Amino acid sequence: MAVNDPVGDMLARISNAQQRRKTSVMTPGSSLRKNVLDVLQSEGYIRGYTSTDYGNGRSEFVIELKYFDGKPAIRSVERVSKPGRRVYSSVDSLPRVANGLGLAILSTPQGVMADHEAREKNVGGEVLCTVF
Repeated sequence: MAVNDPVGDMLARISNAQQRRKTSVMTPGSSLRKNVLDVLQSEGYIRGYTSTDYGNGRSEFVIELKYFDGKPAIRSVERVSKPGRRVYSSVDSLPRVANGLGLAILSTPQGVMADHEAREKNVGGEVLCTVF
């Protein structure tokens, strides 16, 4: 079955797996998903991920979820820019998630990055999601 919103699908899988206290979750692979997972891993929201290549351009990620004192590291995740309504933001108007405690993931001309990194590099872009 075709997925219209690959990043939204991945975030929903992560959220659902954490609600069920799973240690890992599988999701189809893509370069955008990989870049989002790199940001989540570097910011400490997931333990890591591994990639399995099946050939013919098909791959799959196994995401290792992170918990702290029995509670998920990701309290909430929200998809901001959706296929039906893209949300773009300049550097001056980048969202602050939970007064700076959370994270907004952006797709910029310089790659996928966290909001604080985009402010340092002085670039704006499409706001993919917010994580807290």
